[in-house]
Amino acid sequence: MVRVGWWAVLCAAVVLVVAGCGQRAAEFGPDFASAEELPERLGADGTTITVGDPDAPVKVHLYEDPRCPYCEEFEFTGGGPQLREALLDRWARTEYTLASFLDDRVGGTGSKKAVNALRAALEEGKFVEYHEVLYANQPEESVDGYTDAYLLELAGKVKGLRSPTFDTAVRSMKYRAFVTASQKAYEKAGGAKEPKGPGTPTAVINDKRIPPQYNALLLEGESFAELLQKIYDHPGEWQDTTL
Repeated sequence: MVRVGWWAVLCAAVVLVVAGCGQRAAEFGPDFASAEELPERLGADGTTITVGDPDAPVKVHLYEDPRCPYCEEFEFTGGGPQLREALLDRWARTEYTLASFLDDRVGGTGSKKAVNALRAALEEGKFVEYHEVLYANQPEESVDGYTDAYLLELAGKVKGLRSPTFDTAVRSMKYRAFVTASQKAYEKAGGAKEPKGPGTPTAVINDKRIPPQYNALLLEGESFAELLQKIYDHPGEWQDTTL
Protein backbone atom coordinates (compact mmCIF):
# COMPACT_ATOMS: atom_id res chain seq x y z
CA MET A 1 0.00 0.00 0.00
CA VAL A 2 1.15 3.53 -0.75
CA ARG A 3 0.71 6.08 2.00
CA VAL A 4 -1.58 8.94 1.06
CA GLY A 5 1.17 11.59 1.11
CA TRP A 6 3.43 9.68 -1.26
CA TRP A 7 0.52 8.78 -3.52
CA ALA A 8 -0.26 12.46 -3.96
CA VAL A 9 3.34 13.27 -4.84
CA LEU A 10 3.70 10.40 -7.27
CA CYS A 11 0.36 10.82 -9.03
CA ALA A 12 -0.10 14.57 -9.36
CA ALA A 13 1.94 17.46 -10.75
CA VAL A 14 2.01 20.05 -7.99
CA VAL A 15 3.86 23.28 -7.33
CA LEU A 16 6.70 23.08 -4.83
CA VAL A 17 7.41 26.02 -2.57
CA VAL A 18 10.98 25.51 -1.35
CA ALA A 19 11.70 26.86 2.11
CA GLY A 20 14.63 26.74 4.46
CA CYS A 21 17.44 26.57 1.91
CA GLY A 22 19.56 28.86 4.04
CA GLN A 23 19.19 26.48 6.95
CA ARG A 24 20.33 23.59 4.77
CA ALA A 25 23.37 25.55 3.66
CA ALA A 26 24.29 26.19 7.27
CA GLU A 27 23.80 22.53 8.11
CA PHE A 28 25.79 21.06 5.23
CA GLY A 29 28.35 23.77 4.59
CA PRO A 30 28.52 26.51 1.96
CA ASP A 31 26.72 25.94 -1.33
CA PHE A 32 28.72 25.04 -4.40
CA ALA A 33 28.91 28.16 -6.54
CA SER A 34 28.48 26.31 -9.85
CA ALA A 35 28.29 22.87 -11.40
CA GLU A 36 32.02 23.05 -12.14
CA GLU A 37 32.71 22.95 -8.39
CA LEU A 38 30.73 19.77 -7.76
CA PRO A 39 32.92 16.85 -6.62
CA GLU A 40 32.86 13.87 -8.99
CA ARG A 41 34.43 10.45 -8.63
CA LEU A 42 34.28 6.82 -9.71
CA GLY A 43 32.87 4.46 -7.10
CA ALA A 44 34.59 1.41 -5.69
CA ASP A 45 32.45 -0.81 -7.91
CA GLY A 46 34.20 0.64 -10.96
CA THR A 47 31.00 1.70 -12.73
CA THR A 48 29.07 4.17 -10.55
CA ILE A 49 29.93 7.84 -11.09
CA THR A 50 29.00 9.99 -8.09
CA VAL A 51 28.50 13.76 -8.27
CA GLY A 52 28.03 16.08 -5.31
CA ASP A 53 28.73 16.11 -1.61
CA PRO A 54 29.34 12.47 -0.59
CA ASP A 55 27.68 13.16 2.77
CA ALA A 56 24.46 14.57 1.29
CA PRO A 57 21.45 12.79 2.85
CA VAL A 58 19.43 12.35 -0.37
CA LYS A 59 21.01 9.99 -2.89
CA VAL A 60 19.55 9.83 -6.39
CA HIS A 61 20.86 6.97 -8.52
CA LEU A 62 20.11 7.56 -12.19
CA TYR A 63 20.26 5.04 -15.02
CA GLU A 64 20.77 6.78 -18.34
CA ASP A 65 21.72 6.03 -21.94
CA PRO A 66 23.30 9.03 -23.73
CA ARG A 67 21.14 8.43 -26.82
CA CYS A 68 17.88 8.26 -24.85
CA PRO A 69 15.64 11.28 -25.66
CA TYR A 70 13.73 10.87 -22.38
CA CYS A 71 17.03 11.20 -20.49
CA GLU A 72 17.62 14.47 -22.33
CA GLU A 73 14.10 15.57 -21.39
CA PHE A 74 14.74 14.70 -17.74
CA GLU A 75 18.03 16.59 -17.71
CA PHE A 76 16.72 19.85 -19.17
CA THR A 77 12.95 20.19 -18.78
CA GLY A 78 12.14 17.49 -16.22
CA GLY A 79 13.56 16.89 -12.77
CA GLY A 80 17.20 17.45 -13.74
CA PRO A 81 17.38 21.23 -13.09
CA GLN A 82 15.80 20.83 -9.65
CA LEU A 83 18.15 17.99 -8.84
CA ARG A 84 21.14 20.13 -9.83
CA GLU A 85 19.96 22.85 -7.47
CA ALA A 86 19.79 20.30 -4.65
CA LEU A 87 23.34 19.19 -5.50
CA LEU A 88 24.57 22.77 -5.39
CA ASP A 89 22.82 23.24 -2.03
CA ARG A 90 24.66 20.10 -0.80
CA TRP A 91 21.63 18.15 0.43
CA ALA A 92 21.50 15.75 -2.51
CA ARG A 93 24.04 13.77 -4.51
CA THR A 94 23.67 11.92 -7.79
CA GLU A 95 25.00 8.53 -8.82
CA TYR A 96 25.07 7.59 -12.51
CA THR A 97 25.05 4.19 -14.16
CA LEU A 98 25.60 4.74 -17.87
CA ALA A 99 23.95 2.26 -20.21
CA SER A 100 24.56 1.72 -23.93
CA PHE A 101 21.73 -0.64 -24.93
CA LEU A 102 20.31 1.72 -27.56
CA ASP A 103 23.18 0.90 -29.90
CA ASP A 104 21.86 -2.65 -30.18
CA ARG A 105 18.25 -1.50 -30.36
CA VAL A 106 18.52 1.19 -33.04
CA GLY A 107 21.97 0.46 -34.51
CA GLY A 108 25.37 2.07 -34.36
CA THR A 109 27.94 2.69 -31.65
CA GLY A 110 27.04 6.19 -30.44
CA SER A 111 25.98 5.25 -26.92
CA LYS A 112 29.15 3.25 -26.32
CA LYS A 113 31.32 6.03 -27.71
CA ALA A 114 29.54 8.64 -25.58
CA VAL A 115 29.86 6.57 -22.40
CA ASN A 116 33.56 6.08 -23.14
CA ALA A 117 33.97 9.83 -23.66
CA LEU A 118 32.12 10.60 -20.42
CA ARG A 119 34.48 8.27 -18.56
CA ALA A 120 37.42 10.06 -20.16
CA ALA A 121 35.93 13.39 -19.04
CA LEU A 122 35.65 12.06 -15.49
CA GLU A 123 39.36 11.30 -15.59
CA GLU A 124 39.93 14.99 -16.33
CA GLY A 125 37.51 16.17 -13.63
CA LYS A 126 35.05 17.42 -16.26
CA PHE A 127 32.28 14.82 -16.16
CA VAL A 128 29.55 17.20 -14.94
CA GLU A 129 30.19 19.82 -17.60
CA TYR A 130 30.59 17.32 -20.44
CA HIS A 131 27.52 15.34 -19.40
CA GLU A 132 25.49 18.54 -19.67
CA VAL A 133 26.98 19.44 -23.05
CA LEU A 134 26.29 15.98 -24.51
CA TYR A 135 22.61 16.10 -23.58
CA ALA A 136 22.28 19.71 -24.70
CA ASN A 137 23.52 18.63 -28.14
CA GLN A 138 22.02 15.14 -28.31
CA PRO A 139 21.46 13.83 -31.85
CA GLU A 140 18.17 12.23 -32.80
CA GLU A 141 17.89 8.78 -31.21
CA SER A 142 17.68 7.03 -34.60
CA VAL A 143 20.80 8.84 -35.85
CA ASP A 144 24.14 7.37 -34.79
CA GLY A 145 25.41 10.88 -34.19
CA TYR A 146 27.88 10.49 -31.34
CA THR A 147 30.89 9.96 -33.59
CA ASP A 148 34.47 10.53 -32.45
CA ALA A 149 34.56 13.81 -34.35
CA TYR A 150 31.30 15.06 -32.84
CA LEU A 151 32.26 14.03 -29.32
CA LEU A 152 35.53 15.91 -29.65
CA GLU A 153 33.75 18.92 -31.11
CA LEU A 154 31.42 18.98 -28.11
CA ALA A 155 34.37 18.54 -25.74
CA GLY A 156 35.68 21.81 -27.13
CA LYS A 157 32.72 23.53 -25.44
CA VAL A 158 34.06 22.47 -22.02
CA LYS A 159 36.93 24.67 -20.92
CA GLY A 160 40.09 22.69 -20.30
CA LEU A 161 38.77 19.30 -21.44
CA ARG A 162 40.40 18.92 -24.84
CA SER A 163 43.96 17.56 -24.66
CA PRO A 164 46.02 14.91 -26.44
CA THR A 165 45.24 12.52 -23.57
CA PHE A 166 41.49 13.07 -23.74
CA ASP A 167 41.37 13.04 -27.52
CA THR A 168 43.28 9.76 -27.68
CA ALA A 169 41.00 8.21 -25.06
CA VAL A 170 37.97 9.11 -27.17
CA ARG A 171 39.39 7.92 -30.50
CA SER A 172 40.84 4.66 -29.11
CA MET A 173 37.86 3.73 -26.89
CA LYS A 174 40.30 3.61 -23.99
CA TYR A 175 37.52 2.90 -21.50
CA ARG A 176 35.87 0.11 -23.46
CA ALA A 177 36.01 -2.17 -20.39
CA PHE A 178 34.17 0.49 -18.37
CA VAL A 179 31.49 0.76 -21.06
CA THR A 180 30.91 -3.00 -20.96
CA ALA A 181 30.91 -3.19 -17.17
CA SER A 182 28.56 -0.22 -16.88
CA GLN A 183 26.08 -1.81 -19.28
CA LYS A 184 26.20 -5.04 -17.25
CA ALA A 185 25.56 -3.06 -14.06
CA TYR A 186 22.54 -1.49 -15.76
CA GLU A 187 21.20 -4.91 -16.76
CA LYS A 188 21.77 -6.27 -13.25
CA ALA A 189 19.75 -3.39 -11.81
CA GLY A 190 16.67 -4.73 -13.59
CA GLY A 191 16.73 -7.96 -11.59
CA ALA A 192 14.96 -11.13 -12.67
CA LYS A 193 11.88 -9.23 -13.88
CA GLU A 194 13.85 -6.91 -16.17
CA PRO A 195 16.95 -8.86 -17.28
CA LYS A 196 17.71 -6.32 -20.02
CA GLY A 197 17.70 -3.44 -17.55
CA PRO A 198 15.10 -1.15 -15.95
CA GLY A 199 14.81 1.33 -18.82
CA THR A 200 16.06 4.89 -19.01
CA PRO A 201 15.77 7.17 -17.26
CA THR A 202 15.21 5.25 -14.04
CA ALA A 203 15.71 6.80 -10.61
CA VAL A 204 16.44 5.05 -7.32
CA ILE A 205 16.25 7.48 -4.40
CA ASN A 206 17.84 6.44 -1.12
CA ASP A 207 17.84 2.85 -2.39
CA LYS A 208 14.11 2.85 -3.24
CA ARG A 209 13.19 2.85 -6.91
CA ILE A 210 10.46 5.04 -8.33
CA PRO A 211 8.16 2.38 -9.83
CA PRO A 212 7.88 2.19 -13.62
CA GLN A 213 4.21 3.22 -13.56
CA TYR A 214 5.27 6.53 -12.00
CA ASN A 215 8.29 7.18 -14.24
CA ALA A 216 6.52 10.16 -15.80
CA LEU A 217 7.29 11.93 -12.52
CA LEU A 218 10.90 12.25 -13.71
CA LEU A 219 9.69 14.48 -16.54
CA GLU A 220 7.59 16.70 -14.23
CA GLY A 221 10.15 19.04 -12.73
CA GLU A 222 8.05 20.52 -9.93
CA SER A 223 6.64 17.14 -8.86
CA PHE A 224 10.11 15.60 -8.86
CA ALA A 225 11.36 18.51 -6.77
CA GLU A 226 8.54 17.99 -4.28
CA LEU A 227 9.39 14.31 -4.03
CA LEU A 228 13.02 15.14 -3.24
CA GLN A 229 11.89 17.73 -0.69
CA LYS A 230 9.53 15.26 0.97
CA ILE A 231 12.21 12.56 1.15
CA TYR A 232 14.63 15.06 2.66
CA ASP A 233 12.07 16.18 5.25
CA HIS A 234 10.72 12.70 6.06
CA PRO A 235 13.35 10.08 5.11
CA GLY A 236 11.88 7.43 7.39
CA GLU A 237 8.48 7.62 5.73
CA TRP A 238 10.06 7.13 2.29
CA GLN A 239 11.97 4.08 3.49
CA ASP A 240 8.87 2.59 5.11
CA THR A 241 6.57 3.18 2.15
CA THR A 242 5.63 0.23 -0.04
CA LEU A 243 5.17 1.47 -3.59
